[in-house]
Amino acid sequence: MYTVYSINGPVVRARGGTDLGAMDMVYVGNMKLIGEVVSISGDEATIQVYEETSGLRPGEPVESTGGAMAITLGPGLIGNIFDGIARPLRALEKASGSFIVRGINVGSLDEEKKWDVTVTASVGDVLEAGAIFATLTESEMIEHRCMVPPELSGTVTKVVPNGSYTVTDTIIELDTGRGVVPLKLAQRWPIRRSRPFTERLPIDRPLITGQRIMDTLFPLAKGGCAALPGPFGAGKTVNQHQLAKWSDADIIVYLGCGERGNEMTQVLEEFSELEDPRSGKPILSRTVLIANTSNMPVAAREASIYTGMTIAEYYRDMGYHVAIMADSTSRWAEALREISGRLEEIPAEEGFPAYLPSRLAEFYERAGYVRTLCGGEGSVTVIGAVSPQGGDFSEPVTQNTKRFVRCFWALDRELAYARHFPAINWMTSYSEYAEELDGWYNEHVGPDFVKCRRRIQALMQEEASLMEIVKLIGSDILPEDQKLVIETARIVRSGFLQQNSFHAVDTYVPLEKQLKMMQTILYFYDRAGELVAKSIPISRLRETNVSESLIRMKYDVPNDDLSAFDDYRELIDRAVGSITSEY
Repeated sequence: MYTVYSINGPVVRARGGTDLGAMDMVYVGNMKLIGEVVSISGDEATIQVYEETSGLRPGEPVESTGGAMAITLGPGLIGNIFDGIARPLRALEKASGSFIVRGINVGSLDEEKKWDVTVTASVGDVLEAGAIFATLTESEMIEHRCMVPPELSGTVTKVVPNGSYTVTDTIIELDTGRGVVPLKLAQRWPIRRSRPFTERLPIDRPLITGQRIMDTLFPLAKGGCAALPGPFGAGKTVNQHQLAKWSDADIIVYLGCGERGNEMTQVLEEFSELEDPRSGKPILSRTVLIANTSNMPVAAREASIYTGMTIAEYYRDMGYHVAIMADSTSRWAEALREISGRLEEIPAEEGFPAYLPSRLAEFYERAGYVRTLCGGEGSVTVIGAVSPQGGDFSEPVTQNTKRFVRCFWALDRELAYARHFPAINWMTSYSEYAEELDGWYNEHVGPDFVKCRRRIQALMQEEASLMEIVKLIGSDILPEDQKLVIETARIVRSGFLQQNSFHAVDTYVPLEKQLKMMQTILYFYDRAGELVAKSIPISRLRETNVSESLIRMKYDVPNDDLSAFDDYRELIDRAVGSITSEY
């Protein structure tokens, strides 16, 4: 039997046995702290412990659970709040009070709660892996579909009648050919192993967020990965809140990884009060929250992103579109660095372990749009916040993240301090999904959408070049056509890219309105270009306050009545016409 030999923070070495395997879940010491074997050398096993190890002593026993680090998946995950290793915080509070007692073992799911189950399988049915054998209402918005575990298939030999059952009750029995296996409402799955699927499908439809700069200039596809890097105060958490509330994902997994306790508390309080805008139900009825704050053990922080991803894959397998908000992967990487240092591994750049890129790849590659084992379609979309120290995007976590994501929303401190939100810098951000989604936008929004987006991007790039000249010699010396570019870019910046999340109309903007706004701004640019061609100064058009009216149209035009955009075109025509007649 293994016993504790040395203790170095969350890293414990045990000696004296042969019954442990790599990645096994173990109980360490007399308090039965939860841990995971990370390496074995001879009769010595190195274990990372997911709880505080103070008070642990050499000679205490290490007990194997006989399997890998796994969590229980089943009804009751939605609307719940878990720690990094999927222990529900509400149940922990009931068992130990306001502070988590070490060694407490609480199941992920409430084993006493009864669910109204509708059994869809019948005796004699042949069920393949992933087949749905029962359904139940998990929340006001989510139907839970109980599936055959991925490694099983066989013939149904016994079925219970429809009724109320707990997650530990047997619902059907499956003859696999190697024996009869009872299937319950819940199943267990190792967190570091991705759940299987039939095939990956093309990523050809966007995750609609209602945020103009994201939907229009830098779209994210369902099943894709996005990075949201930025310094402190640039709005990473606020942007993720907006995405969680307004994106058209079916289920949100919000992962607070290493964030400050007061910030995570604010997240939990806000999510409990938020209302889902599409259904009017509480947003928690389609949300799973994982809270692993900065004062919790670092090993559990390292495991928390795999816990969140496993839960997301579980609901993806039911046919849902899931979005993960990981806030933040930098804190996860710091936990990885601390554990690596205690394991006495050779450090790489800035002290991070040499395997940081491969760990990031393992996480992001589990995203995707797939055909599930049960024949449906589901997706996992990952939006990972990155917190580079001092806003330095050249640091290892940001640079390695850029290798594995195809959408990069770079937050800018100067924009945030100027009260421009979302503070996404349109010059340093990019999306490689844009071209792949062009067909979807042309078909579902309008044939002008892609053309307008490209013209808007070209105008913003030209303005950025002109502003370098303006900083040196001022704008008065510029020719009128370049002054028009700067004026139009100002309208785009203030009237289109800037968005007010507290305004009832502007907090979410449908794609149809986004297209109309771009068309109206470009119509202004084209008509104003006619004045420039006649050598009429742009300052004359600016005096009509048409520009200010265009900036305010994001508030003045209702999302459900776009006919008002015709009034703006008439306003532009009148202004241009009156100026032309004067000259």
